[in-house]
Amino acid sequence: MPTYEYRCTDCGELHEVVQSFSDAPLTTCPSCSGALKKVFSPVGISFKGSGFYKTDSRSSGNGSSSGDSSSDGSSSSSESATAAAAD
Repeated sequence: MPTYEYRCTDCGELHEVVQSFSDAPLTTCPSCSGALKKVFSPVGISFKGSGFYKTDSRSSGNGSSSGDSSSDGSSSSSESATAAAAD
């Protein structure tokens, strides 16, 4: 079951409550009987493993073969540019 945080609008006290998804949200502070507001916090997510970056989306076989073809094409175009400049 998830833990929810509520902050009292009157006294400012923070309350952590373990509630089911089907339970109604708390509305009154147990300390001062003031109004409670649910506190929303960013969720901590940790991405582990491969596949989360642009460079990780390819397998090592595909990445090296496409890298070889682009390096072959660039080297041949640089050789032809060098030959054209020499003429």
